[in-house]
Amino acid sequence: MLILWIIVGALAVGIVLLWALNYRKVGPNEALIISGGARRTVVQPDGTKRTVGYRVQIGGGTFVMPLVEKAQVLPLDIFSLSLKTEGVLTAHGVVVTAEAQGQVRVADDEHSTRLAAQQFLATGAEGIKSVAKEVLEGHFRAMLGTMSVEETYQQRERLASEVKRAASEDFARMGLALLSCALKDITDKQGYIEALGAPKIAQVKRDAAVAQAETEKDAAIKSAVARKDGDIARLAAETEVAQASRDFEASRAEFQAAVNQKRAAADIAYELERMKVTQQLRKEEAAVKMIEKEKAIELEAREIERREKELEATVKKPAEAMAFQAKIEAEAEAYRNELEAKGKAAGTRLHGAAEAEALAARGEAEARAMLKKAESWSRYNHAAVYETIMQTMPELARAVSEPLSKVEKIVLVGEGAGASKITGQVASVVAQLPAIIESITGTDIKTFLEGLPRSKAGEVREKGSRKTPESRDKEPLLD
Repeated sequence: MLILWIIVGALAVGIVLLWALNYRKVGPNEALIISGGARRTVVQPDGTKRTVGYRVQIGGGTFVMPLVEKAQVLPLDIFSLSLKTEGVLTAHGVVVTAEAQGQVRVADDEHSTRLAAQQFLATGAEGIKSVAKEVLEGHFRAMLGTMSVEETYQQRERLASEVKRAASEDFARMGLALLSCALKDITDKQGYIEALGAPKIAQVKRDAAVAQAETEKDAAIKSAVARKDGDIARLAAETEVAQASRDFEASRAEFQAAVNQKRAAADIAYELERMKVTQQLRKEEAAVKMIEKEKAIELEAREIERREKELEATVKKPAEAMAFQAKIEAEAEAYRNELEAKGKAAGTRLHGAAEAEALAARGEAEARAMLKKAESWSRYNHAAVYETIMQTMPELARAVSEPLSKVEKIVLVGEGAGASKITGQVASVVAQLPAIIESITGTDIKTFLEGLPRSKAGEVREKGSRKTPESRDKEPLLD
């Protein structure tokens, strides 16, 4: 189906192109002669019919069958013909040379167009002009031979009409039409035409001189009369002009006086009216100013009222609101402070009661502990003191020797071994501890230790070395 549509489209395009390429158009001043197609029958001017193998298209366009018909153009323009006939012998035997001008074209009817096509289609415009010029020149030469020089010169229209009548028949047989024909000039070499004009020229010159003299005389007479009449008329005119000027000046003076009076009256009236208008204008201006002042006072009052309202809205009301808010906030702050004070007082009382109870309980506990401690110390006796001293001595020795552990380097100056010397110094410091304790506590440890029984002390030391303080608290102490 698509192929069929493509074929149809291609055929349509081909037909359109064929039509466009073979459609011939001509202007209104051209005739298209199409030959080679079907034969047709035409009717002659005398009524007879004739079969021809071409058709004629004057202006417009028509389709020309390709490969069958042939199209040629025949021009229908007007062609101008310039003629110059030399050595023409007139009726009286005078040889003259005549120049003429003519216009020819193909006739308008279809029969004439067919005739012109049969005779000039191959040669075209040049052929038409050449043949028409020869035919017209022949008829023009023949007509000059039948007329005298005087007739030829004086009867130009008759000559042109006779030539046109005689040549029209020949042109009609060729399908052409002679539109116009006119004689432009005629000359001769013998001076015949000039001689024909000499008497007439002399007569004309004589008549012209006489006429000129008479004209000059008449002109002089008429000029004198005209000057007299002119002077009289001029004087009369000047008198009339002077009288008219006097009357005009008088009238103008009267008119100017009247005008001045009217102008003065108009000026006075204008000044009076201007003063009235000025006074009225001043009254109106004063009234306007008064109204403006009243309006300004009213506007100022409204502005003051607006400002009072604005101040009341922007200052007074916010100030009252802020004062009320401050009052409420102060009352709330006072109430809050009162509540906080009451809470703090209650808390202080509770805290004090709790601390008092705690202190009482702590004091009671400490009292009981001190009591127990006193009882224990009273029961602890010499063995406990001895054990306490023995436990404290190593701590004191460690505290004395502890700074030595932080020393990175020790330089000893003197004789003897360095290490034994340091040990001896530490031992001497430790040996001084009982004296330090005695100076602090007032108890001589050496005396105290010497007063202890040996067996009991050794027993105590043994017990102390075997039992813990808890077990000692459970057992009865030595007296």
